[in-house]
Amino acid sequence: MTDVRIRAAAPDDLDTVLAFWKAAAEGASISDDRDGVERLVARDPQALILAEDGGELVGTVIAGFDGWRCHLYRLAVHPQRRRLGIGSALLVAAEERFVRLGGRRGDAMVLQRNETGQHAWRAAGYTPEEQWRRWVKPLGT
Repeated sequence: MTDVRIRAAAPDDLDTVLAFWKAAAEGASISDDRDGVERLVARDPQALILAEDGGELVGTVIAGFDGWRCHLYRLAVHPQRRRLGIGSALLVAAEERFVRLGGRRGDAMVLQRNETGQHAWRAAGYTPEEQWRRWVKPLGT
């Protein structure tokens, strides 16, 4: 890995993050918009973790902790910067955050079709729990 800096996102980073996700992240969520990410950073300023190299955004992860469970979202690394340890560095930062907050287990949602993502999560020591199925309902629509 090159000279990558890991830090929490600031409100000024949000447009860059959203553009980055369009290029580097798999899939989309109803809250992947300026309003949704702005609320995330306002509510939990340390949750959105960025990786930068020379001032360029090269990776992200959201490390959300609700006081009970540790949830990982939007682990994304620039396609030309994958397999250089950036994703691993982001996960280490997220896991360290969880431990500081008292978390005991991290979980991640990974699309079934995202084989690259599944490989990355397995390499980081995560295992799928096939007995679980995610249930969702859009709110306020």
